[in-house]
Amino acid sequence: MPDTTAQLQGSSGVHASRGQGCFGTNTILGRLGGRCVCARMVQRRNLSGADAINALRPFYFAVHPDFFGRHPREREVNDNSLKRLNGYLENLQKPGARSPKPANLTFYVRDTKEKADSSGSLLASEFRSVTFTLQSKDVLSTVLDVLRSCSLSVEHMQDVLKDETEKSSTQQPGTAFYRPIKWDKTYYTFTGFRDPEQELEQARRVEPTLSLWLRNNESEATKKQNASLPRREELKRLKRELIQKLGLLDIRWQRKWGVAHKCSQLQSLGRLSTQSPEALHILRGHVIVFTDQSGMNASGHVMLGTMDVHHQWTKLFERLPSYRSLFQQSDWLKERISHLLGGIQVIHIERMGPALPLEELYSTLNTFHKRLFPQRLSLHPRSMQGLTMSLENDRSTPCLHEMGHFIIPTMCDTLQLQNFLQSQAQEARRRMRRKDKLEAEEEDIISSCLQDLSLHSLSKEPSVLSSQMIPCCRRLMEERSPQM
Repeated sequence: MPDTTAQLQGSSGVHASRGQGCFGTNTILGRLGGRCVCARMVQRRNLSGADAINALRPFYFAVHPDFFGRHPREREVNDNSLKRLNGYLENLQKPGARSPKPANLTFYVRDTKEKADSSGSLLASEFRSVTFTLQSKDVLSTVLDVLRSCSLSVEHMQDVLKDETEKSSTQQPGTAFYRPIKWDKTYYTFTGFRDPEQELEQARRVEPTLSLWLRNNESEATKKQNASLPRREELKRLKRELIQKLGLLDIRWQRKWGVAHKCSQLQSLGRLSTQSPEALHILRGHVIVFTDQSGMNASGHVMLGTMDVHHQWTKLFERLPSYRSLFQQSDWLKERISHLLGGIQVIHIERMGPALPLEELYSTLNTFHKRLFPQRLSLHPRSMQGLTMSLENDRSTPCLHEMGHFIIPTMCDTLQLQNFLQSQAQEARRRMRRKDKLEAEEEDIISSCLQDLSLHSLSKEPSVLSSQMIPCCRRLMEERSPQM
């Protein structure tokens, strides 16, 4: 059934359409506030749901959350934006539904073609951020807007666009056609519906400045902070007592749980230490991380799954000697790989999101070592000393990160790897020096911010680079807000 909408013009009880008079079954008669109105139905340019999905295939391939497994922040943004986009398209296809209000969406778009920098290495930044506002009133225009906003090709839609052009050029008088609808303001006053022009204007407004945002949220933030103060003090006490009682190096959380949730986790561990103190002696000298699964992560920290019961935690503690042995074998494999690759250090970079289990790290190192060992690459024993590299399973070609470390695929061709490391070693050292300089500058400017703005703390997420944090701190000090 075609999606249609009615047009009313003027505030008096008169017929409204583009031509003269009404066109039979294409009219709607009704009463609005005691006034007789006649509205002509207008069919939207539209695609079927299946056609829209096919047309958006390049877009889905570039933004689908499944491709952002190692980038949880970007994955979550794309997941939320996709839900809003799908809801927008579904609303457009519903017969008789009101036009959806403008939606501002942000996507992280993967570069589906590998790009190289001036030095010949592949760039580590594999996606870009794109923000746009949906305001089209039909599915076809919306699909085109999405593809063009993300700089994706619309060549595969040429047949559809050609058909639409032909329909427009051969349209006979009296047939339904699309045109923008502009309702009189009294319509929105009477019905209570939202004015799309007003909402579009709001969507186009620039995001509020920091000063305005602080002013609007200061009272609420103060209220929440004061209300959570006793609970936060309780969290500090529980953490301090458990670290001392169990001889731990630290207690951490992989996810951003609330204070109450963290307290309940520590209380649960405290009860287990009281009920079975002998089972927890083996934790001495370890770091505990509360996360989604129990085990040991790639850094050698003990992971306690928050959904597991005490019995499962106890079983994990019994297996800790085996995990320690596996961790030592992983370190041995790192040393062997370093020896074969000219002294380069194999590192694991912790990211936000699910932690890398130790078993997966060992499997990756073992697979890479077995491919590397028989080849005996001709690298000087110390030619790569001072450089670092990480291994990734979901990559096909090696690249050099902007911070100076190599990112190497587990199944990388050994000859290609040797040539890449030798050709990029000098550039890697230059980037590492730049990273060290940026980190020192970042530390200094954060200290200045804390002092000049009288802040209690200033932190950042792991995904924020030093090159982003430094100008951010500068802007905070240059455009200081009275609320700070």
